[in-house]
Order: sequence, then C-alpha cells, then structure tokens
Amino acid sequence: MKAILVTELGGPETMKYAEVEMPTMGPTQVLIRVEMTSVNFADIKARYGNKGVAKLPFIPGLDATGVIEQVGSQVQSLAVGQRVIAFPANGSYAEYIVADEALTFAVPDQLSTEKAAACPVVSFTSYQLLAKVARIEKGETVLIHAAAGGIGTTAIQLAKLLGAGQVIGTVGSKAKAELAYSAGADHVICNDSENFVEKVRELTDGAGADIILDSISGTVSERSLECLAWYGRLVHFGNASGQIGQIKTIDLHASCRSVLGFSFGTTRKLRPHLLQDTAKHVLKYLAAGSLDIKIGKHFALEDAASAHEWVESRASTGKVLLDARS
Repeated sequence: MKAILVTELGGPETMKYAEVEMPTMGPTQVLIRVEMTSVNFADIKARYGNKGVAKLPFIPGLDATGVIEQVGSQVQSLAVGQRVIAFPANGSYAEYIVADEALTFAVPDQLSTEKAAACPVVSFTSYQLLAKVARIEKGETVLIHAAAGGIGTTAIQLAKLLGAGQVIGTVGSKAKAELAYSAGADHVICNDSENFVEKVRELTDGAGADIILDSISGTVSERSLECLAWYGRLVHFGNASGQIGQIKTIDLHASCRSVLGFSFGTTRKLRPHLLQDTAKHVLKYLAAGSLDIKIGKHFALEDAASAHEWVESRASTGKVLLDARS
C-alpha cells in the first residue's frame, strides 16, 4: 500500500510518498480502507519532533474516515463494509489503517465522507472539554481562547448546543474575529487591541466566566484566573504559547474555583472507553446539521507535504483534508 513516511525530523520536505507493508491486524482490531484523513497541528509537531521521540520513519496522522475491510476475531460491534471514523495507533496518512474497536466509530448514513473526515479531533476534543471535564450547566458563560481555530469554532457551537447562556471568544486579531462570530460567538475580544480580563468582567457584570477553555498557557492562563467566576472551571488543554503558567493555590480554595487539565491523546491511549459516549453525541449533532465543521482545502494523499506547507503558512482556514482514494 501507499503511505506518507516522515523519514527524518524537520520541514514538510521530510515526508515521502512511498510503498509500505500493510498493517497487521489483531483480534480486537479492524482493517480500514482509508478514504480521507485530516491534517492536525499535532501532525506538524510530530514531524518536527515536538510530540515526543518518534521512531523514524513513521506515518503521521491521528484520524481517518473509511470503510472496514476486515474485522478481528474478537470484534463485536463492527462489521465489514461499515463506514467509520477511527483513531489508529500507527498513523493515518495511508491507504489502509488498523484501529482498535474501542477507537472506531460507525458513521451515520446522513454524514458525508468529507464532514466525517473533518470532525474527529476537533469535535471529540471540544465535547470532552465542555461536557465531561468542565461539566457545563445551562445558562453558564463560556470563554474560549483561540476562538477562530478548529477547536475554537467547534467549541463555540457545542457550548451553545449544550446550553451555554453566553459564549465569548478571544482571537489574535480583528481579521479572525469574523470566524468566531460565524460559529455563533456572542462576543469576540481581539487581544491585539483589547484587555480580555477587563472585557469579560464587563460582559458578565463583574462575575466572570463560568468556564474558560485555554489552549494557550503562559500568561493567558494566569490572567484567565482574574476573570474566572466563583465555582468556575479553567480547563487547560494545550501550550500554544510555549510558555509555562504559574497558578497560585490561594486563588482556588476560597473561591471554589478549579483548574483542570485534559489531553485528547492521553485519553485515547489510556481511557478510550470514555469516547464512546462522546462519539454518540457528536455524530448525532453532525448528522442533524446542528454542528458543522468548516472544511478549507483538499489535497491528494501524495501531496501531504503541500498540505503541511499550507497549514504552516497560517493562511488556511477550516480543516485541511487528504484524499486517499485513487
């Protein structure tokens, strides 16, 4: 089969389209013929070696959409011929992948291959953050940092679907504000010209946000505590700034506020069963059209290097997809 291999750590030019051996399937796994896979920033970080030490060469990619061609002897909930999305253990930029039954989810008939391929990481992560980690309650105010990104625009929509009373987003510039508004944000704060702490306090009559989703870290995390409501939850799930934030315990106990951490990668690895309920809700929203994932560009699988260049240029908006169909 054909696949993309990262042959050395570095830029997009280190990815090669090559012939590789078919993956070996275990008794609790399924073999999937890939139709589409999505490009995530984690793929780019892995290529540079910023996601731990990878054994070279490796196939990048976190998720894929395709059709089951074989099932292991112990697989019970899946069948040959089903359309599925899956999180394989050994990369998704390939014509075929193997995935555990627990990390493979049937795609509703109403959902197109494109939308299914665009959804896994951003929608599963967003739902976990809001429903499972922050435990959102109806009427609460949600503040989402980096609101114009893939997870940001998805989390805005899901926050509304889960009953948020007010959704506030922060973005790096006015040029990105429209993306957050188009996803359904009630207010968008531009960090290049506004103080988000002061603005959130103003928009909440001084109370602050009940939930804050933070993928930036550093001073953003520290300042977020200044506009987190009593009994509020600050959910930290990324480190885009590359900085380390300092949290003071004295800021927590008397106010009954919480700082919570989440990693989708860790959850896939250690507690994949937690994603079954997430998939049920997310796929229902997607099939009904109440949740939409914006799709940017399509590239053929062999053009994965060009897709990475496009994403790294910061010119891309929406999910970038790789088409593995010949």
